[in-house]
Amino acid sequence: MSAPRKNTPTDSQVKLPFTRKNYILLAIGAGLIFLGFLLMATESYIDATQFSLSLHVSPFLIIGGFAEIIYAILATDKKENSNLTDNPTP
Repeated sequence: MSAPRKNTPTDSQVKLPFTRKNYILLAIGAGLIFLGFLLMATESYIDATQFSLSLHVSPFLIIGGFAEIIYAILATDKKENSNLTDNPTP
C-alpha cells in the first residue's frame, strides 16, 4: 500500500479561475458583440436615410462587448483576495 501524499489539495481547496460573476459578464459581452454584428447585418433591410444603426450604434456595441469580455477575464472577487492576504501559507 502506498502512503497518502501530504500536499495534495482536497476538493474544498481547489479554486476555479472564474466565478459565476465572471461567466455572467462573459455572456453579456458575447451578447453585446452578437447584437452589434446583427445590427450591422440589417443595413440592407432597413432604410437608413435618417439614422443608420449599423453605422452609428453597432461599432460602440462591438467595442463595448470586447471591453466587457476583457473586464470579465480580469475581474476577481475582493473576498478571495482578502482571504489570501490575511492567511499567508508558509
